[in-house]
Amino acid sequence: MKIIGLLLVPLASMVVLWGVITAVTATEGLELREYKTLWTNLRLPAYKLISEIQHERLVSAKLLRHTAGTAAVAAQRTRTDTARDTFRQLSSTSKDRSEEIRTQVDAVYAQLDRLDAIRGEIDTGLSDRLHTVEAYNAIIDTLFGLHRRVALIDDIPIYEQSRVVIDMSYAKELLTREQAIALGPVTAAERRLFTEIAGNRRFLIDQSLAELDPALRDANAALIASPAYQRMRMMEEQIIAGGLPKGWLSATEGLATSFNKTQMQASAMLSARAEPVADEVINRAFMLAGTCFALVVVSIAFSLRMGDRLSKELGALRLVALEMAQERLPHVVAKLRRGEKVDLPELSVTSTTTEIDDVGQAFSTVQQTAVESAVGQAQLSEGVGHVFRNLARRSQTLLHRQRIQLEDMQHRATDPDALEDLFKLDHLTTRMRRHAEGLIILSGATPGRGWSRPVPLLDVARGAAAEVEDYQRVTVEPMPANRLAGPVVGDVIHLIAELIENATVYSPAHTSVIVRGEKAARGFVFQVEDRGLGMSAEELAELNERLASPPEFDLADSDRLGLFVVSRLAARHDIRVTLRGSPYGGTTAIVLIPEEHVAEPEDPVLQEPVRPMRVVRSE
Repeated sequence: MKIIGLLLVPLASMVVLWGVITAVTATEGLELREYKTLWTNLRLPAYKLISEIQHERLVSAKLLRHTAGTAAVAAQRTRTDTARDTFRQLSSTSKDRSEEIRTQVDAVYAQLDRLDAIRGEIDTGLSDRLHTVEAYNAIIDTLFGLHRRVALIDDIPIYEQSRVVIDMSYAKELLTREQAIALGPVTAAERRLFTEIAGNRRFLIDQSLAELDPALRDANAALIASPAYQRMRMMEEQIIAGGLPKGWLSATEGLATSFNKTQMQASAMLSARAEPVADEVINRAFMLAGTCFALVVVSIAFSLRMGDRLSKELGALRLVALEMAQERLPHVVAKLRRGEKVDLPELSVTSTTTEIDDVGQAFSTVQQTAVESAVGQAQLSEGVGHVFRNLARRSQTLLHRQRIQLEDMQHRATDPDALEDLFKLDHLTTRMRRHAEGLIILSGATPGRGWSRPVPLLDVARGAAAEVEDYQRVTVEPMPANRLAGPVVGDVIHLIAELIENATVYSPAHTSVIVRGEKAARGFVFQVEDRGLGMSAEELAELNERLASPPEFDLADSDRLGLFVVSRLAARHDIRVTLRGSPYGGTTAIVLIPEEHVAEPEDPVLQEPVRPMRVVRSE
C-alpha cells in the first residue's frame, strides 16, 4: 500500500492538473458562449432602453421649450416604461453571472428608479432644460457602464472591438445630447456644454474609427463621410459661434438613426463572432482533455502494474523472511539442540528486480550464518555439558568413596565430639553430592541416584531438608503417608532441597522454614514457606515464567543456578512449581507432583499424621 501510495501522489497531481487545464479551457469556451446570452439578456435590452430614454430626453426638452404637447410626452414615457420593464425582466436572469455585473445592474436599477422623480420635476416646472438633460444623461451613463462591464471577455480581439463599438455608440449618445440642447436659442451655459459635448464626440469618433477592424469600420466610415454628417458638423460650428441654424432637428435625427442602426449591426456581428470562437475553444478543450485523460489512464495503469509487481515481489520476500525467522530457523535450532543433523534448503525469491533479488540473497546468507552460529553454539553447549557431566561424575565417585569412609569412621568412633564432627562432614558430603548432581542435571543427563521402590513423601521431605546447610531451621510438618514412585524420588528430593536452601538463604537466620505436604485432586502438593523479605510481583512473575518454561542455561547467570536445576527437574517429570507471596511476608514455593508419580500408603494405619519433627543430623 505504501508503494501504491507513493505512485498515486504524482498520479493524483496529474489528475488534478488535467482537471484544472480542462476546467480553465472549458470555462473559457463557456464564457464565450455566454457572451451571446449576455448580449440577449443585458446589452440588447440596454441599447433599446437607451434609445427610448434618448427619445424621452428629446421630447422632454421640446416640452420645456413649448414645442411639444403633453400627449407626445406621455406616449414616449409609456414606451420608455415598457423598455425599462423589459430590461428589468431580462437582466434579472443574467445579472448574477458575476459580482461586478450584479453591482452594475443594481446601479442601473437605482438610476431607473429616478425616472419618476425626473418626470415629476419636469411636469411641475421645477427643472430647467439643462438640469433635465443632465438628469437623463446620468441614467444613460449608467447603462453604458453596464455595456463596458458586460463586454469583458477572455478573447482579446473580440473584447477590443466590443469596446470600440461601445465608444461609437456613446458617440451617438453625445450627438443626441447635442440635439436636445440646441433645439432653439441656447443660453451661455448650454452653449458651453454643447461645445464640450461636440468636442468629445468628434475625438471619440476619430479615435474609434482607427481601432475598428475593416469589417466594422467601413459602415461607420461611410456614415462619417456622408454629406448629412458634414452638414451636421457645419451646423455645430454655427451653434458654437452663437447662431441658430435651420433644420438642426431633422439633420440630427437622421444621423442618430443611422448611427444607431450601424452600431446595432456591429454589436450583433461581434456577438456572432464569439460563438464559433467558443466552439473552437471548447473543441480544443475536449481534445486537450481527452489527450490528457488518455495519458493519465496510461500512467495510472502502468504505475499500478509496476506497483503491483513490486508489491508482490516484496510480499513474497516478506513471507520468506518471516518463514525463516519464525519457523525455519527455530526448527533448525531446536533440531541442533537435540543433536540431530539438519538439511538446510537454500532461500530463494523469484524477482525481476535486482535490488529485491539481492535482498533475498542477503537473507539466504544471513540464514546460513545463523545456522552456523547455532551449530557452533550447540557444539559449545554440548561441550560444556560434557565438561559438567565429567566433572560431576568424578566428584560423585570421590564423594561416594568419602561417604563410605565417613560411615566406617562413624562406626569406629567413640568420642562424642569426634562423632559430631564426623556427622558434620557427612552432611557436608551430602550437600556436595547434591551440587554435583546439579551439574549433571544442567548437562542434560540423569543423576545416578535412584530408588527401586516407592518412598513415603514424608521421608522425601525429610531427605530434602537433610541436604540443606541450615537444616536446623527447617521444620517438616506431618503429612499423609502417600508414597512417591522410586524412579522420581532422587529428582524430587533434589528439587525440594534446592527450594529449601533458597528459603534458608533468603530469610533471616533466626526464622524457620516450614515444609508442608498434602494430597490434592491431581496429585500431591509440597509447600516450602520462609519468612524472609519476599519478592515483588514483577520478580515473582519473572521467576514463575522461568520455572514454567525452562530457558537455556546461561553460564553468565550462575546466581540462578538453583532455579535452572529446579526448572529442569520439574520439566523432566511434569512437575509444576509456583512461587507466591507468603502471609508472613516471605515467599512460598508450591510443588505439585502429578498423581501418576504418587502411590497410596502400604498400611492404612500410616495414613494418620505423625507428630511434627525437625530434621537434626547431629543428634
